[in-house]
Amino acid sequence: MRLSYFLSRRFRQAKHANGFIGFIGKASSTGIALGITVLIVALSVFNGFQQQLEERLLSVIPHVEYDAPEQPIKHWPQKVALLETQPGVSAAAPVIKLNGMAQFKTQLKAVEIRAIMPEHEIKVSKISDFISAAALNELSDGQVILGQQVAKQLGVEIGETVTFLLPDLTKENSLSAAKKQRLTLVGLIEMGGPVDHSSALIHLSQAQQILGYQADEVSGLRMAVLDVFSANKIAMSVGAKLSDYVYVNTWFRSQGNLYQDIQMVRTIIYLVVFLIIAVASFNIVSTLVMEVKEKQANIAILKTMGATDSVIISTFIYQGLSQALIGMGFGTIFGVVLAIWIPDLFLWWNQFSGTNVLAGAYFVEFLPSKLVVGDVFVTLAVTTCMTCIATIYPAWQASRIDPAKVLGQ
Repeated sequence: MRLSYFLSRRFRQAKHANGFIGFIGKASSTGIALGITVLIVALSVFNGFQQQLEERLLSVIPHVEYDAPEQPIKHWPQKVALLETQPGVSAAAPVIKLNGMAQFKTQLKAVEIRAIMPEHEIKVSKISDFISAAALNELSDGQVILGQQVAKQLGVEIGETVTFLLPDLTKENSLSAAKKQRLTLVGLIEMGGPVDHSSALIHLSQAQQILGYQADEVSGLRMAVLDVFSANKIAMSVGAKLSDYVYVNTWFRSQGNLYQDIQMVRTIIYLVVFLIIAVASFNIVSTLVMEVKEKQANIAILKTMGATDSVIISTFIYQGLSQALIGMGFGTIFGVVLAIWIPDLFLWWNQFSGTNVLAGAYFVEFLPSKLVVGDVFVTLAVTTCMTCIATIYPAWQASRIDPAKVLGQ
């Protein structure tokens, strides 16, 4: 093995009679480096999006929600207590959801109003971490917390009064004149993404007054579960404990496509970039075949001096691996550095260009990145395996050289 390594190093350091061999070798190393860089950066970005989905978005939206389509849910305190005793449930809270229009002066904006009990809401949601100017647990009747972008579009400031236009259904389920509710803006949701563009929070008792509900009546119950990926199973088993007629919704229905898209694109990135790395790795075949052709006299002399076939094969496998290792080394360094700095680079580009391609289109408005060491090791391991496979044929051809034919010419 030491002899094979020594010979491969000498062959690598020797000048080639044909300069094209050196060019193809450098091109192969460059291709491997670029492929590894792209794969590390792409996987880090998708890991970042998945982390933000799990820790940011899923910490705010309900994991499980039970909506009453007809009659309101009665005795919600007892039912919240019942839900919280079920296996897999970490907390439960009441909710009343309304759709309406927010009006400030001449500006109108459609909003999704969620009426909450602050002391229960902070148990099932971390939205309080994204609220500025007021604490969620201080929300009271006559007050509202708006998404930052909603307030921006309306042009309303903290302390000013916003008018809400809410649909009013008669007993015959026909619409009458819209109800008007004037509420004081006390806080802003600054999370980034769709939540900022449509959300409004009010106190539960305020919505009960608007809808004519009793103090123990709500239109829905929501839960936070310990394992978000078991939300569907938990939702169905726990929902059977409720005596009310409800629709069962989980985050899979509202955000499941997003999670599946992330996983699908991750798989596509793996496939495409590994194919790029495979092409670069198998370019080494061309390099080694030409090098075997150029060095056949040297190989013949080595065989007459007693070098075995295994020594010759190992020499050219090392030769191919050395080219790949150069690309893997540079690719890993560049990929790791870019994966760490890409959020800052994206922010700098947004400031430079004055635009943000993620604004309003995704659940975050920045480019997240999470470098996973396991992804780097998998990438390097697969690249090493492909390179070893690529070197087998030319190395075997080198071992088949007949010294008598080559030296007798």
